[in-house]
Amino acid sequence: MQSAKAERGERGQGRTPLWMLFPGAFALVALTHYTLLRLPYYWDEAGYYIPAAWDFFRTGSLVPTSSTPNSHPPLPSILLAGWWHVVGFSPAATRLLMCMVAAAALLGVYRLARVMLPANPARNAVALATAALTGLYPIWFAQSTLAHADLFAAAATLWALSFYFERGVENGELGSGRPWQRIWVFVLFSVAAMAKETSVVTPFTLAPLEFYWLVRKKGAVTRRIRFGWMEALVVPALPLLGWYAYLKHRTGNFFGDPAYVQYNATTTMDPTRLLMAIANRAMHLTTHMELFVPVACMLGAMLLPALLERDGTERERIALPLQAVLGIVLLANLLEFSFLGGALLTRYLLPMYPLILLECVATWRRRVRAWWLIVALTAAAFIAGIFINPPYGFSPEDNLEYSNFIRLQQHAVAEVVAMHPRAVMTAWPASDELRKPELGYVARTVPVVTVENFSDAAVQQFLASQQSFDAVLIFSTKYEPQSLWTRLGLTGLGRANEGMNARYFGFHHDLTPEQAAAELGATMVWREERGGMWAAVLRVNPTQDAMNSFATKTR
Repeated sequence: MQSAKAERGERGQGRTPLWMLFPGAFALVALTHYTLLRLPYYWDEAGYYIPAAWDFFRTGSLVPTSSTPNSHPPLPSILLAGWWHVVGFSPAATRLLMCMVAAAALLGVYRLARVMLPANPARNAVALATAALTGLYPIWFAQSTLAHADLFAAAATLWALSFYFERGVENGELGSGRPWQRIWVFVLFSVAAMAKETSVVTPFTLAPLEFYWLVRKKGAVTRRIRFGWMEALVVPALPLLGWYAYLKHRTGNFFGDPAYVQYNATTTMDPTRLLMAIANRAMHLTTHMELFVPVACMLGAMLLPALLERDGTERERIALPLQAVLGIVLLANLLEFSFLGGALLTRYLLPMYPLILLECVATWRRRVRAWWLIVALTAAAFIAGIFINPPYGFSPEDNLEYSNFIRLQQHAVAEVVAMHPRAVMTAWPASDELRKPELGYVARTVPVVTVENFSDAAVQQFLASQQSFDAVLIFSTKYEPQSLWTRLGLTGLGRANEGMNARYFGFHHDLTPEQAAAELGATMVWREERGGMWAAVLRVNPTQDAMNSFATKTR
């Protein structure tokens, strides 16, 4: 095996600087997402990230006032607000910035693949294939224009890992590396932590490995180098601790809203819920959204012998110590996001998908002569997954189903505005879409009364509150396929599992527009379906509206 010094020298020869590739990568991401650039904001964008950045943009406050403050660090708000000051505030400006972040992240994937792969004539091709498949993976593709903290954190994490693994392997463990590599690792993991707090799991997972290698070493110089790597991996938590101290000073709580902490950390510790979460996270990292195609092909390829290079030597694998470290990082992230996070959103694992794809592509190249055909098959599966929904319940933001939701909301809001209602009964996020013009749905605020969701129990509870309204905007709050898989209970949201999903993950069935009209004494005036989602607008019948008004006045 080549020495680390020789390896670094070979890598540096004939390589185009990555900053020169950025304009092309950005143009490619922006063009493939062109039809999405003018969409108004979606779900968690509208619920926290855009309001938080909007507050900082207008007032300079790092702690949001138009949304409930929580533990999320302020770096995304700072970057978004700074960009808006340059190009103006609009959804299109926001989505172009996210395309830039996505392009930078894909270059990080390419760099990470190059530094981890053994030196061979196909290294650039394997790295390029890994980056291309990452960009096409439905979850990554969908997140590439959404203003969530996860993409910022993923970009910084992947670049940090590329500098961490650039040290190479020496004597069966990661090498000593250079001081500048440690500096970059510290800076980039700090950026990741200030983009999203849960990003610290990756450096905190690597730090104990450095400690293990430290205690095995002899010699003051070698130990000092290992200690330097530990510092680079642990110190990124300090800016995050500073943020929490500031949050405590401003709100009285280290993590902002106590209800947020309870939902995302306290109530997640139930053993049954934890086992369900681990099973779901394992599915997210192996099969979800067509990921089963590359994983199955990798497992099949592993049954084949390694091929030979032209010089007669066996094609090399990614060094086993590097693969072991990757496996530990993947496991740590799987466990963290099983323990934390009330909703099992796949974007929390965004930086992990390129690591899995790198293992897949490297294995194909080592063991399958026409490995590029498997790359093409995987790309075709991913492209299909961008547009075609799986036969089980999933989050619309895992592919372009989220755009169907946004367009339905746009059309429904337009119908409501045309009615000039006194008050609209609806649920979040439509309640914010009607109240906050900055989200891109209305030109001026529309009065709303809010129901928790559109389940029968929530609607009955709302009616008992006797609030007055004369219009209803009802919509599907989740994707519920009517497939054989679901009816048989063979998926996480199958009927056999509905009780546990309702208890641990907030699952419920929405009333249909017809059922809601009957319960509310209303007439359906508009309805539309797109993909697996729907929305409808109801006009409350005059007699029912009068009853609502009378009940409100006599309370």
